[in-house]
Amino acid sequence: MIHHASLEIRADQLADCVAFWVVLGWNETPVAPGILDHGTWLERQGNQIHLQLVDDPSVPHGAHIALVDGNIDETVARIIDAGYELLERERYWGARRIFTRCPAGHRVELMAAPPG
Repeated sequence: MIHHASLEIRADQLADCVAFWVVLGWNETPVAPGILDHGTWLERQGNQIHLQLVDDPSVPHGAHIALVDGNIDETVARIIDAGYELLERERYWGARRIFTRCPAGHRVELMAAPPG
């Protein structure tokens, strides 16, 4: 099981990135003592996204994090309402998939169900 993924962002992007993840259904969770000034953690259903503050973040163009979202239609509506870009993708295994990008530029895929 994967517990978390870390995404590098600049400090001035933190509030916008947290707001993005909240739209996707994630909530802030306490950061471990000793690294409180290194970023923010968000959690959903036992999994976490760690927003890591760096001066010159690495944001790969095509690489992405893929997340299963059992309420994808509701999440898509929230993404659209919040004004984030959305790209519907082909349903290779019959499940709805979309791509979006967080304010720092990281690509995020949401899937109604995993492949298989």
